[in-house]
Amino acid sequence: MSEANAITVDVVSDVVCLWCFIGQKRLDKAVAAAGDVDVHIRWRPFQLDPTIPPQGKDRREYMLAKFGSDERIREIHARIEPLGDAEGISFAFDAIKVAPNTLDAHRLIRWAGAASEAVQNRLVRRLFQLNFEEGVNIGDHAVLVEAAREAGMDASVVATLLPTDADVEEVRTEIATASRMGISGVPCFLLEGKYAVMGAQDVDTLADAIREVAAAKARGELDTVG
Repeated sequence: MSEANAITVDVVSDVVCLWCFIGQKRLDKAVAAAGDVDVHIRWRPFQLDPTIPPQGKDRREYMLAKFGSDERIREIHARIEPLGDAEGISFAFDAIKVAPNTLDAHRLIRWAGAASEAVQNRLVRRLFQLNFEEGVNIGDHAVLVEAAREAGMDASVVATLLPTDADVEEVRTEIATASRMGISGVPCFLLEGKYAVMGAQDVDTLADAIREVAAAKARGELDTVG
């Protein structure tokens, strides 16, 4: 494929954001539906709640503080589960015991991106699965090291880096940059750094945006998109 028919999609997301998981599944379908557009995906950090301590919080207590009652939480989960089913996601909300701080997960995603686009995509998908389908604490370093190994990274290097402050400030700077760009919710799909699609939009909307931006880029008219 020619470079003119290639575009980059930066996905600003958090791996504990259920809409981001749904959005990831829909993006995969949109890329397939976009035909001969060569789509390169990069994952960018966002934290839904950076105030969660490094060890995480009890998820039930955390959810009760946010939504007020077990009944309200059940209602929310019941509305989301069919949407997950439609995208091939088996949400296991009751299995999630810890609400994690995702800063270390985002550091790992950053390192995966330095390895390759494919490695980063595998890692992000695995982290979504671990959190939402297996109820695993993705703030746990041992979990992150194993996820890195499964994605094709050097697990020993990851195990060495995670206890340090490597790339902490870089990730926080990226998050702050997203905020300055006006991104206050996720997922946000940023096409060619110019055209933003906010939220877990349907497949057709994402595919149309990909085709439109690719066509505008090919014509040299990208600044007029949107």
